[in-house]
Amino acid sequence: MAWLVLILSGMLEAVWASALSASEGFRKWKPTVLFALSMTASMAGLAWAMTSLPTGTAYAVWVGVGATLTVAWAIVTKRERAGVARVLLLVLLVTSIVGLKAVS
Repeated sequence: MAWLVLILSGMLEAVWASALSASEGFRKWKPTVLFALSMTASMAGLAWAMTSLPTGTAYAVWVGVGATLTVAWAIVTKRERAGVARVLLLVLLVTSIVGLKAVS
């Protein structure tokens, strides 16, 4: 159960990172509210998952999931380009996350 909560919390990290960007320095209220809510839920999930998972592993997976999905969302919405190196590095990041799960 802790792994599921951790993955969902990592997904919420991507939501709050994207909402933070969309808030334009907290000038737009809807993305700002989304940022605050998703960040709170993401941190709470991470904190809960860390009660039964090793801290370093939990944090690395949380950041990895969030970073991967944030970049993927930026590519899908055409805010960033999807170069070969970028895609290969994202695959490496996901592989590393799976590897951390495998050895935990």
